[in-house]
Amino acid sequence: MSAPLICPSILASDFARLGEEVQAITAAGADFVHIDVMDGHFVPNITIGPEVVKALRPHTTLPFDVHLMVSPVDSFLEAFRAAGADYMSVHPEAGPHLHRTLKQIRHLGAKAGVVLNPATPVEVLDWVIDDIDLVLIMSVNPGFGGQSFIESQLRKIEAVRRRLDAIAHPAILQVDGGVNAQNARACVDAGATALVAGTAVFKGGASAYADNIKTLKGL
Repeated sequence: MSAPLICPSILASDFARLGEEVQAITAAGADFVHIDVMDGHFVPNITIGPEVVKALRPHTTLPFDVHLMVSPVDSFLEAFRAAGADYMSVHPEAGPHLHRTLKQIRHLGAKAGVVLNPATPVEVLDWVIDDIDLVLIMSVNPGFGGQSFIESQLRKIEAVRRRLDAIAHPAILQVDGGVNAQNARACVDAGATALVAGTAVFKGGASAYADNIKTLKGL
């Protein structure tokens, strides 16, 4: 089995040095830059908006993987795409018409992702499967970094993996929430192809990032 893509979540980085942090994870071997956007409404925290994404874009050539914890989400898609988002992932609960939202993301030229919260059933994927490029399994409830991994979500990863494999679907299967060196292999064994990690990447400072990423990749 190939090594997973590692998508460091800049939510765990030093916000006073965001540009440098993005450069550092790029040099350390990250595959994506994961950007958590929270609105204080859909989730109880507030993070960053499209202007910060735009400011970070010149600091790396890595894909920007933007997780939109925003409701209603549709009105923000164009701004984040213009700011440099390559992937935009949305929650089914964040708007009334998931199919329309995914179509709009692709129309803007970005890759479209669907995010499943711990209590969101996998069946929500069945009617939009042809319109997605990424499935993100939340292994914590969204809204805060530093939470503990919810073990039951390993079964959900397996369930989504079966759905994708049944139709040879190429979508990235990503896991986010409490991912660390102790559970990364279990996520990959369950079928994940990408891991979002915050603290597990950013702990120890820039000199440790490469080793942290290698550990998560299982290298």
